[in-house]
Amino acid sequence: MICIRYFIMLFLKLFLLFSLCSFTFSHDADFNPHLLPRPLIIQPEDIETQYEKFDDELNLHCTSWRFSVEANNLSPWKTIPEECLGYVKEYMIGRGYKLDLERVSSEAGVYAKNLELSGDGKDVWIFDIDETLLSNLPYYIEHGYGLEIFDPIEFDKWVQKGMAPAIEPSLKLYEKILDLGFKVFLLTGRNEKLKSITIENLTKAGFRRWDKLILRDSEQHGKLAVVFKSEKRGEMVEEGYRIVGNSGDQWSDLLGSDPSRRSFKLPNPMYYIP
Repeated sequence: MICIRYFIMLFLKLFLLFSLCSFTFSHDADFNPHLLPRPLIIQPEDIETQYEKFDDELNLHCTSWRFSVEANNLSPWKTIPEECLGYVKEYMIGRGYKLDLERVSSEAGVYAKNLELSGDGKDVWIFDIDETLLSNLPYYIEHGYGLEIFDPIEFDKWVQKGMAPAIEPSLKLYEKILDLGFKVFLLTGRNEKLKSITIENLTKAGFRRWDKLILRDSEQHGKLAVVFKSEKRGEMVEEGYRIVGNSGDQWSDLLGSDPSRRSFKLPNPMYYIP
């Protein structure tokens, strides 16, 4: 008796289930999404595609900005764009910056090798120091890769440590220039009070010979870099020197009066000095 009742209950349950399923399938074709909205299903690949498009657009924007910096097409600027922090960081610590430095030094070396020196000891190559011979990247890593407003007091504290490493492609070019017989003049916007630590840092980094080291004294304090360096180049010319090469990371190292016969601009998207 119990078995009969069990099979009757099981039959009724299966019949009810079959009836419900039949009802569902028979009405699915008549389903109206306007009467009963279905949940929106967002595919993960759609979100990923949108992120990739955004990243590509941001990368193009920041690449365009950096190109304008290096081509000296921007008005004077104080910090990098906030949205380009990741881009500048990746460029400075990645392969891009190193490849650009190597390219500049290689081209400068080819130019220097093909020059015929006069033999009178008056052919001069000028080098800037910061971001040209010595790298302050360790400092800028701690200060947002140029996202922070430049603080001269904090920067001088870093300089006084004498820990700036050599920019290796520049060191190779520097040694080649000396071996070819050029006079080497170091022309920097650093203050005269930093002369001793600058010499110590340069020597430790591998720059052990030069003919002149020119820094700002108290009288030049406050002058634009382009004015200060133009005046110093003018003094060289008055002394009979021929400026045949000039390497610097800022346009203010290269432009102005008494320019070099040929100048080489090293990359620097972290800061601008007028």
